Amino acid sequence: QACQNRGRGFAFLQATSSLTTMPVPSVMLGSSGVFVSMCCLGTMTWGDQNTELDAHAQLDYYVFESGIKNPFIDTAELYPVPPKRETVGRTEVYIGNWLEKHPEVRPKIFLASKVSGRSPRGWIFANRQDPPGEDGETRLSRDQILTACDASLKRLKTDYLDLYQLHWPERGTPTFGALEYKRSMDNDDDVSFDESVGAIGELIKAGKVKHWGISNENAVGVMRFLESAKRLGVPPPVSIQNDFALVDRRFEQDGTAEACSPKSSGVENGVSLLAYGALAGGTLSGKYHEKKDTDKARHTLYPEFQSRYHSQGTMDATKDYVEAAKKHGLSGVDLAYGWAATREYMGSVIIGATTMEQLKANIAAFEKTIPKELLEEVDAINLKYERPYFRGSERLGRNMPPPKKKEL
Repeated sequence: QACQNRGRGFAFLQATSSLTTMPVPSVMLGSSGVFVSMCCLGTMTWGDQNTELDAHAQLDYYVFESGIKNPFIDTAELYPVPPKRETVGRTEVYIGNWLEKHPEVRPKIFLASKVSGRSPRGWIFANRQDPPGEDGETRLSRDQILTACDASLKRLKTDYLDLYQLHWPERGTPTFGALEYKRSMDNDDDVSFDESVGAIGELIKAGKVKHWGISNENAVGVMRFLESAKRLGVPPPVSIQNDFALVDRRFEQDGTAEACSPKSSGVENGVSLLAYGALAGGTLSGKYHEKKDTDKARHTLYPEFQSRYHSQGTMDATKDYVEAAKKHGLSGVDLAYGWAATREYMGSVIIGATTMEQLKANIAAFEKTIPKELLEEVDAINLKYERPYFRGSERLGRNMPPPKKKEL
């Protein structure tokens, strides 16, 4: 049952060309035994582009009015973004104030936060004290993980987190859009995997954390964390939160999806993907091509932040994706989120909105099916822009015939 509920890929691939709607599904998150909504509410604009009133209005709609079952809310000690000394931690404070107003809701939501990986941004470290202390380098050491978790719990005004994630790696490795690993990235003083995992184990035993996950990781990190958890007797990570979108399919191409599979991970139901950036910061909606409501949009306000989301290649591919969606009576938002939800390894797709109109459109995208013909068009567009070497090739995994059964 768990595997059947992991993503909607099997059902979507059987969809006909006619458009249908369905309730937003829930999916078992990795080996947690817990079902969460396929539509996760992201929060990283709260405290910068969004006020506290905006944040509470979004929470009210998502939790009380949208019809979402098993609501899932994701945040981080770093948020909002772009990260700044004057705003760090503000998002968690907004959520905590909302939870204080609605204490009855806490057992009904799945709340996730993150501890920052290695960073010279000293004010992240300082903000773990109240009032803020002295700056210091953030590390995934035992002491820092324990201290950061306590600080997040205090800001969120809760006794526990349903999911605690290591936001980015301790070691030197390509993250946040970087592609190439070089040996010069290696550090001599990395905190060990065992120390980080051991700290998570302590938090689980103390009841402060129910489940844990990793983020901005690759196949190497997945396997090392799994090995460490097994060695230390700590439950395995249930999730991996990575950049993933129509315009960025590295997760399923570089071995990470395979590492997270039940077979490779040795974990029933595997390690589920939590996809962020599925709308490429709003670009895949098509609004930047249409120049519609972009004056206060993220890429307009902060063009240097997450520039990969609005590079020329992303813009060119977006044009084709949006046109393909429209031919099937769907919007760019419908396709971007709906396609991500078809992936068999998907645990939840994280949405983000700065207006209520955007929030409602984002949630509605998960209620629509993607026709099989459109899924095939998506793959063709992907080959055109991302993998021209394979264009026209029949040697792609998805096109290979199933293995023949051996005759007895």
